[in-house]
Amino acid sequence: MRIPRADDPRETTFAIAADDAAAAMDAAGDLLEQAIEVEWYDEYGTDVDRAAIALCRLRRAFAGQRGGPQHGDEAVRVLLERASPEAIVWMASRAISYMDENGFPEAVAPWIPDEEPAE
Repeated sequence: MRIPRADDPRETTFAIAADDAAAAMDAAGDLLEQAIEVEWYDEYGTDVDRAAIALCRLRRAFAGQRGGPQHGDEAVRVLLERASPEAIVWMASRAISYMDENGFPEAVAPWIPDEEPAE
């Protein structure tokens, strides 16, 4: 591990980003497991919402640390590979619910033509 030098702000930022990324990984993993079977329709700010926020923060921390959004996506995949199947299914369900309720199908409709019904 490199120790940041006080006279070089880039190195100090690097150390902070690394700490943020490691903390985000730990927090997201714990919250993801706590979110199993927690509903999101009747109350906001539940464990499932906290887990979703933690995954977003994890993505942002690793994207910032490594210089691109693909690195954040990779960090989320690494965490999901470690999670229980139940936690992954529950979070995927929450994500699809959120995307549907916030207009994702309509947002991408211009680029995805309606499919013909199967005969």
